[in-house]
Amino acid sequence: MPDAPRAATAAIPPPPSSLRHPVDSASAAPSERPSDAPAISRSADQTPKNAAPADAALAQQRSPAPLWLIATALFSIYVIWGSTYLAIKYAVEALPPLSMAGARFLISGIILFLAARLRGGEPIAWPQWRSAAIVGVLLLLGGNGLVCWAEKHVSSGVAAVLVATVPLWFVGLEWGIFGGAPPTLATIFGICVGLSGVVLLINPFAAAAAGAGVESVHGGGAIALLFACFFWAGGSLYSRRAQLPKSAILSTGMQMLCGGAALVVVGLLLGEFAALDAKHFTPRSVGALLYLITFGSLIGFTAYGWLLKNVSPTVVSTYAFVNPAVAVFLGWMVHETQLTARTAIAIAVILLGVGVITLSPKRKAKANAE
Repeated sequence: MPDAPRAATAAIPPPPSSLRHPVDSASAAPSERPSDAPAISRSADQTPKNAAPADAALAQQRSPAPLWLIATALFSIYVIWGSTYLAIKYAVEALPPLSMAGARFLISGIILFLAARLRGGEPIAWPQWRSAAIVGVLLLLGGNGLVCWAEKHVSSGVAAVLVATVPLWFVGLEWGIFGGAPPTLATIFGICVGLSGVVLLINPFAAAAAGAGVESVHGGGAIALLFACFFWAGGSLYSRRAQLPKSAILSTGMQMLCGGAALVVVGLLLGEFAALDAKHFTPRSVGALLYLITFGSLIGFTAYGWLLKNVSPTVVSTYAFVNPAVAVFLGWMVHETQLTARTAIAIAVILLGVGVITLSPKRKAKANAE
């Protein structure tokens, strides 16, 4: 998950890493997949018919977020998390993947947590730390961590295609586990169109078609990626209902601290620190890490977490379709990727799928009703 995995609410893939993304972490794909939003309640159009009375009351008290603010936050995770694919590629040239991700989120978490505490604000209770730990581990360790591990066994093309199934997990888990409304036909069609565009964009089986036989996909790596998507979507949806601080900055910082610590511990147990050598550090890898901390985590994950509290998770999950297109375009700009006619068509198909999901008549009718 691009960068990525509740900050912007980390780390799913890595793509990008994605917190609440992600999930960065959430998100980034799991890779990039997150953070929390300013309030725990959902907007009126997101409240299930069978929601508890208290939950429905909170939803009615909350005013819909301004359209320009939603668009800005979506643009952030679309572009920033898309760019983290390239940044992660540069960073892991000299840094172990899990340890790099752990350092990234620990530093970002410390900055956000201290900034929130210096401003004063609400006290932190134990249940809030518990919720932050659950969200952080799901998005950053379960989402981004599994993506990082899987990238050692499967190609980046296969990983990107599997991580792009995040919207399917969002829709399925929201409906089947979290009591949300069933997906509309327009939503299902939009997801299928967007996923088709990602497959066309990555074209992971092109090499096999040109050679002999069908590409062999590492079974463990593919399963890990599917679990990464599951953890990222589950952590993102759980964060919408979890008992977390109202401050998006404080909530995101707490989730990054917990998820980053879990990544560092796992990296230590896997012996990554033994392979760490400062002599191999390069200006490009260090600069990429700083970019991931500043833009991928502090800005991207915070935007992701806020979006999860203010718009439909199906709309938020469209970043999984757009991020690969952004990553390919940036790769072409730095001469890492060749931009072909097939790529241009694929990007157009991806954007079509996003448009169908976000601009379906039923969704627009709900917005007008609000």
